[in-house]
Amino acid sequence: MSIIAGFMVPHPPMIVPDIGRGSEAQVADTTAAYERVADEIAALAPETIIITSPHSIMYADYFHISPGRSAGGSFAGFRAPGVRFSEEYDTELVREICRLADEEDFPAGTLGEREKELDHGTMVPLWFIRNKYKGGKLVRIGLSGLPLIDHYRLGMIIRKAAEITGRRTVFVASGDLSHKLQDYGPYGYVPEGPEYDERIMDVMGRAAFGELLDFDSSFCDKAAECGHRSFVIMGGAFDGTAVKAEKLSHQDVTGVGYGICTFYPDGPDVNRYFLERKMGEIEEALRAKREQSDEYVRLAREAVEAYVLRREVLAVPSGLPDEMLSVQAGAFVSIHEHGELRGCIGTIGPTRSCVAEEIIGNAISASTRDPRFPAIKAEELPWLDINVDVLGEPEDIDSEDELDVKRYGVIVSCGRKRGLLLPDLDGVDTPQQQVEIAMKKGGIRKFEKYRLQRFEVIRHY
Repeated sequence: MSIIAGFMVPHPPMIVPDIGRGSEAQVADTTAAYERVADEIAALAPETIIITSPHSIMYADYFHISPGRSAGGSFAGFRAPGVRFSEEYDTELVREICRLADEEDFPAGTLGEREKELDHGTMVPLWFIRNKYKGGKLVRIGLSGLPLIDHYRLGMIIRKAAEITGRRTVFVASGDLSHKLQDYGPYGYVPEGPEYDERIMDVMGRAAFGELLDFDSSFCDKAAECGHRSFVIMGGAFDGTAVKAEKLSHQDVTGVGYGICTFYPDGPDVNRYFLERKMGEIEEALRAKREQSDEYVRLAREAVEAYVLRREVLAVPSGLPDEMLSVQAGAFVSIHEHGELRGCIGTIGPTRSCVAEEIIGNAISASTRDPRFPAIKAEELPWLDINVDVLGEPEDIDSEDELDVKRYGVIVSCGRKRGLLLPDLDGVDTPQQQVEIAMKKGGIRKFEKYRLQRFEVIRHY
């Protein structure tokens, strides 16, 4: 196997003495563990060092791999301009990763470089490594807003490319844990912070990489972690492989979690094809849900499939319940794929002759015209999870105190500008959050005079 080891490491700039200027002493355990990682990498003498970094270039729907022959960087942004790096990239391995990605129609490559200089998520690991080992070319890869499953798939592609090129490669997954572990920390405290750290250190300490795919995105967002996707990519590089894992350290004294683990492959293991297992679980869950879906959701799915497959606008089918044909109402169609939003379009009030037509039109728009996402492709259809919300009549309210995020959606209006947010959404826990998000969607600024309305929905799964 060309991936000869993997390392989970943090990237606090203050751990570098020229930056910390003494404050690094509070993370002495992390420093000691980092030194051991650097020693182990030096002993392995890899030809290539792959670093995945949350602070490299990141796109919502694409994995950026740094192009070119080389790159440099410094900690000038952290008041240490004398700490500099000059790294040569492994262009052959990068080409092979890109070739395999193109072959699999996977969204990864060297397009879209915005900043050539190395980021601190890359340079902090390099600072420790280069103090012990000067060899090995670099491959730097950013994360994306795509689902965790796609991050895992990228890891599998990277491993395959390393095997094809014959590179002896170490994989460094750079990422901090929760940023919300202590009240005195720079980001404050939430219960999800320590819960995330405890859970991730358990999972990584066991090399249970399949469990990385079970972390809910809302939970990760609340914990304010920055390394999870980085760890998932590394996990994919070990798919189908037995792994010897060791947990070296975990500290949270600054209010941010720093975890270090090492991973060494130990031969093939047919019980560790985690992506295959996960996809089977998702497929079975979606099949069961489709069988239980009501007519509203079935109609939305039929409309999506007809348009994506044949560019056909579905005619209202016979046999629908009377209320879908006789009632007029606004409706939203929400589409998720692998736990991530894939499209959501709706109407606040009725724009068509009946709810059924409203659903058909909005299902087509959600799947092909949501400006936040590319149009859904045919191969994605089996993995889509679709919900339909039918909106009740909006009613005026005087303040946020009359909102309940679980029961009511909100409409914020200012002249012709209007923003809407549905009720009971993951990550929206307070009326204040609800109104702020709706205002942002409507382009309404806080100092403008706006009108509040609330509405209830009937949600169909």
